[in-house]
Amino acid sequence: MPTNRQDAWSQDEDLLLAEVVLRNIREGGTQLQAFEEVGKQLSRTAAACGFRWNSYVRKQYKSGIEIAKKQRKELKKNAMAPSEFEELEESVVEEQPTLDVQKTQSFQIEFNDLVGFLKELYAKADASQKEEHDNFKKHIQDLEKQLYYLAAENEKLEKELKLIEQDYKALIDIMERARKMVVLHEEDRQQKK
Repeated sequence: MPTNRQDAWSQDEDLLLAEVVLRNIREGGTQLQAFEEVGKQLSRTAAACGFRWNSYVRKQYKSGIEIAKKQRKELKKNAMAPSEFEELEESVVEEQPTLDVQKTQSFQIEFNDLVGFLKELYAKADASQKEEHDNFKKHIQDLEKQLYYLAAENEKLEKELKLIEQDYKALIDIMERARKMVVLHEEDRQQKK
């Protein structure tokens, strides 16, 4: 008997898995034993059964699991009569997953709240972005003013520098003439002697 099936799980297989696992929980057995038992019946591995139980089926039978655990405690305490045990077992196995309307409505409210929150967040982000853009624009204008001021200051300093250079050149010319005059006077004196 091969144990390497790759096909999808049917509802009947899910139901069988749930029945066996819940029975093992009630009777004090382990889930691993249940997975091995179901695996033999369905020609699947115990690991595949355990994965299916933990990923999908268990979520459908949460209240059934709680009831089975309570039944296990009661069985240990009272050593329940077999007929009562079978009735409880049938009520748990017949439990089918149903859509809880209240949960759906609360989800709808939460979803609407989420949409409102996201719209508000988007509006705040948009306003913040606009404010940041305005601040950035103002900062650019301030920098342009500062640049204009510095350019004017630079032009003024360049003019002053040219004046200083002209004055320096004039001073050098005067000093050169004075030196030449001194040299000429020296030569005249020496010739007169």
